[in-house]
Amino acid sequence: MDRSSSYADGVKLEQELRRIARSVDLAAIGFCSADAFPEVEQSLRRAVESGRSGSLGFTFRDPTTASDPSASFPWAETLVVAGHSYLPAAGRSAEVTGSGVGRIARFATGDNYVPLRRGLDLLREALVAAGHRAEVLCDDNRLVDRAAAVRAGLGWWGKSAMVLAPAMGPWMLLGSIVTDAMLSHDVPMRRDCGSCQACIPACPTGAIIAPGVVDARRCLAAIAQSPGSVPIQFRQAMQNRFYGCDECLTACPPGERLAAAAFEDSSGVDLVDVLASADRPLRRRFAHFYVPRNEARFLRRNAIVALGNAASTEFTGVLAGMLGHPDPLLRSHAAWALGRGRDPMAWGALRAAVRTERNVDVVEEIERALADAPLGTLA
Repeated sequence: MDRSSSYADGVKLEQELRRIARSVDLAAIGFCSADAFPEVEQSLRRAVESGRSGSLGFTFRDPTTASDPSASFPWAETLVVAGHSYLPAAGRSAEVTGSGVGRIARFATGDNYVPLRRGLDLLREALVAAGHRAEVLCDDNRLVDRAAAVRAGLGWWGKSAMVLAPAMGPWMLLGSIVTDAMLSHDVPMRRDCGSCQACIPACPTGAIIAPGVVDARRCLAAIAQSPGSVPIQFRQAMQNRFYGCDECLTACPPGERLAAAAFEDSSGVDLVDVLASADRPLRRRFAHFYVPRNEARFLRRNAIVALGNAASTEFTGVLAGMLGHPDPLLRSHAAWALGRGRDPMAWGALRAAVRTERNVDVVEEIERALADAPLGTLA
């Protein structure tokens, strides 16, 4: 089939897809080739081989599939890429406080993928109605959506490794449709961050180790959704974060105007309530989070770290109660959190717990916490 004639035949379809995107308030739409992204595959492999991908799976599990649409869709010709801006609706980030309220990254204050998926479904329906094959890829490990967005002209690669778009900066969720329709291709933006490096020093843990290179082992957003213990060297940096981190996004100049338009504080989470809730309600409430194996224990772990960083006697009783939890992961984090408060009642709870605790990791956390106790409290 002659590609140029196919492009001409697809002009009306292209226009219809753009019209649909506007009608459902998608912030951006573009079209690009479904050819492989070899440079992205190499980048993913380097991250895995160096350990920089940490415990993250997703596209790191299979770099070849994630960087080549034809691996999953041999009929793929075009990627229809769309973006949804979740600001200002998602609100502004709440200030760090000791009130027992945990911060949630603004993309996750609700399931902000819902309007994006709705728009993508309508675009897919239009393609199918026109006689084409089409499948939605949204938050899907079969495609590195950021690479598709850059190729389709939605934005450029930022030094934070995120896609930055004009007037929106990084405040955009991305999704694609893979189709056999032969549509004309948008031109990638001839734009970059220039001399700006605002995101790099803004990262609380120095996770952006070079322009465009993130070490997930240091990234608080990645740590909050990783299994196991929160590394002790990063717990204080978590502050009152319950899920995600917006620091590199907030620092990005192209997104400043949109962020400034968000006047309402984004909803936080009552951390004590998280610890008191049963597993099923927690999983249901935060079903849109990336939680390892969908286990509520990791939500409680994050809540304990955030309460520890409040360093308030207000939460001593709650945290002391967690020393008796059947899950050693939670007991160990509770020991650390109690040690942060420097409360005589906390030291007493730790001393009582160390006498009966049998888990080696928990004992180590308790002893580390007690090592910082004032001498007069250890009698």
